[in-house]
Amino acid sequence: MERNKELKSEMPRICLVSSGDEAGEQSGRLETQLTLLPHHLPCIVQIREKRLSTHELLRLAHRMKLLTLSKKVLLVINERADIALAAALDGIHLPENGCSPMVLRPLAPTMLFGCSVHSFEASQVAEESGADYLIFGPIFDTPSKRPYGPPQGLEKLRRLCQSTTLPVFALGGVRPENAESCMAEGAYGVAALALFMDTTRFIDTIEELYHTVTP
Repeated sequence: MERNKELKSEMPRICLVSSGDEAGEQSGRLETQLTLLPHHLPCIVQIREKRLSTHELLRLAHRMKLLTLSKKVLLVINERADIALAAALDGIHLPENGCSPMVLRPLAPTMLFGCSVHSFEASQVAEESGADYLIFGPIFDTPSKRPYGPPQGLEKLRRLCQSTTLPVFALGGVRPENAESCMAEGAYGVAALALFMDTTRFIDTIEELYHTVTP
C-alpha cells in the first residue's frame, strides 16, 4: 500500500503509447516524439511494437534508452521483461491476459508494472497481483476499437476508479478537450496513441494535455 501511495504521488499523468509502426514506413516516429518531448513534462512512454522481431525490439529499446531524456520520463515496454532488463528500462506493461506482475516482480523488483484492463474483475486481479497502475478503456469512440464493441464510457471509468487504490489511466479517444472529464471521474491520468501521431503538432498537443490533467 505504501508503495502504491508513493508511486501515485510521483508517477506522470500522461502515457504515450508508441504507434506500432516502427517496422514500417513510419519507422523512427517514436524517436522523433521523444526528441520533441518537452524536458519539463513527466511522461510514461509505452513501447508497444508487436510487429518487430526480438532483435529489432531490443535495438529500439536500446536506442530510446540512449536518448537524452528527462528523469521525468519513464520507459516501459509491452510484455517483454527480458528486453526491459537487457535495455535497463523503467518498467513492463502487461495486457489483460498476459503474465501476472506477481510472477515477474522477483525478476525485476525495482521496475514499474502496469496492466491493461477492460473490466472491474480484471482490475481486481491486476491489483491483487501487484500491478502499480492500470490502463482502462476504451473510454470514448475510437476507430481502432470499434470492431470490439462500444466504448466503456465515463460512468464505467468512474466506477472502476472508485473500486481500486491504483492509479488509473483512461485510454481510447482521449483528447485535450475531453481529458478533463476523465479526470473528473477519478482517473489519475490519460494514455493515448493516435493523438500523438502528428509530430508536426506534437509539442502543442502534449503541452495542452499536460495542463489539462495536471492538478
